[in-house]
Amino acid sequence: MDKLEKSGGVVILDFGSQYTQLIARRIREFEVYSEILPWNSGKDRIFGLNPRGIILSGGPRSTAGPDAPQIDRSIITGGVPVLGICYGMQLIAHTLGGSVEKGRLGEYGRTRVIFDGEKGGKILKGVPGAADVWMSHWDEVKNLPEGAVRFGVSETGTCAAFSMDGGRITAFQFHPEVDTTEYGREMLSSFLFDICGCEPNWKLGGWVKRSLDSISSAVGPSERVICGISGGVDSTVAAVLVSKVVGDRLDCIFVDHGFMRKNEPEQVIEAYRKLSLRIRHVNAADRFLDAVKGVTNPEEKRKIIGELFVRVFEDEARRTGGAKWLLQGTIYPDVIESGFVGGDVIKSHHNVGGLPDDMEMSLLEPIRELFKDEVRRIGPLIGIPDELLRRHPFPGPGLAVRCLGSLERERLDILREADAIFIEEIRAAGLYDSIWQAFCVLLPVRSVGVAGDIRTYGETVALRAVASRDAMTAESVRLPWDLVDKAAKRICGEVPQVGRVVMDVTGKPPATIEWE
Repeated sequence: MDKLEKSGGVVILDFGSQYTQLIARRIREFEVYSEILPWNSGKDRIFGLNPRGIILSGGPRSTAGPDAPQIDRSIITGGVPVLGICYGMQLIAHTLGGSVEKGRLGEYGRTRVIFDGEKGGKILKGVPGAADVWMSHWDEVKNLPEGAVRFGVSETGTCAAFSMDGGRITAFQFHPEVDTTEYGREMLSSFLFDICGCEPNWKLGGWVKRSLDSISSAVGPSERVICGISGGVDSTVAAVLVSKVVGDRLDCIFVDHGFMRKNEPEQVIEAYRKLSLRIRHVNAADRFLDAVKGVTNPEEKRKIIGELFVRVFEDEARRTGGAKWLLQGTIYPDVIESGFVGGDVIKSHHNVGGLPDDMEMSLLEPIRELFKDEVRRIGPLIGIPDELLRRHPFPGPGLAVRCLGSLERERLDILREADAIFIEEIRAAGLYDSIWQAFCVLLPVRSVGVAGDIRTYGETVALRAVASRDAMTAESVRLPWDLVDKAAKRICGEVPQVGRVVMDVTGKPPATIEWE
């Protein structure tokens, strides 16, 4: 990665907010490069990237708490434009001499804020005198730092926005990055372009060229690359990208770990033949199932599967005469959720948190800095057909993280059949391409039922369908009831082990898209 994309980007300091990744994604929508760093990165690391702006994210803690994240005062006062959001606002006030206290009333969800356009200056360009915003806080700024100007007040009388140093320092108690906040995009745009002086130069076409140059510089002229390929968008884009540089020195390994969807191995192999990639099919289902036998903890599952993937790739590399590099389709959300930018571990992605320390190969991760929708947009630029790019995301551990509880062949087969029926009905309704991701989950719960006047005690399947842009946030899709009803009846009728079908309607946050 170039130094914060040639010093034209914005650094986001993560204080543990569920929305930090969304801030980064919103900034990239303006074609400005953004990068998330842990809150304790230190001023040398931050200023060493020469950012155009610094954003302090929200977070769950109180500035007065014993474990409250703090930052060097000079990060705020060092001359680079700063935007504080939620906890970031409170931290600016606390650090610069103001006071933060527990509020009389917390504010959560949609809240009306009154703005003073004259005092707000550039940040309120195009914003009316009042707007509904998204709040999520209990603490509030009681006393502003010396020289601060309040330009936003919530309907409860709480300070909702202030600025300092002629607008170079701006602070919001609300979340402008959330779609629910009216004029949030306008405020972010004003911060980026009118205050920070950023330019919209984060272009994916330019990124492809730089990535190809980077791969060429990293991989020696005689070095071989081995790639674990799954049929998903991420690994496909990574493989095609690298193949343009190394040609037939790339060996693609499709590992059937026993957790694939119905008929998926055959479909994937056929699709990759059309891309002229060297691909070898390795059936390692017994090896993976033996490794996770009796394991029910989702983090353990992911880490066992992640390490075993690498061991299989190492074995295959030896068979092909050795490989220097292991190519992975790791993307930015994988890195973030695995806690590799300093935040909490949401879940260890098999290709990040599950990698062994004694790996024999070096990692090659050309799309590590991209969000999912950016990866999809790169596909056509490098010649990947639309049918592959439209595939719903599928986790590396496959059905292992959708089959909750013990992983046994019989339970996996039940899930495969149920999932195939659900997707078939979604396709028949013409909704597949409009849904980000749809799938079934097999729960470790049995329930009483009745079939043909006989008592049953069957498995429970959950249906899940979400809409998203980048997998960092998601909303439940309101599927037509006729579709849900038909899918449920077919699953119970055609998969006799299933006695109950339920629907997951939870968004992300508070849930994740996958159940494990």
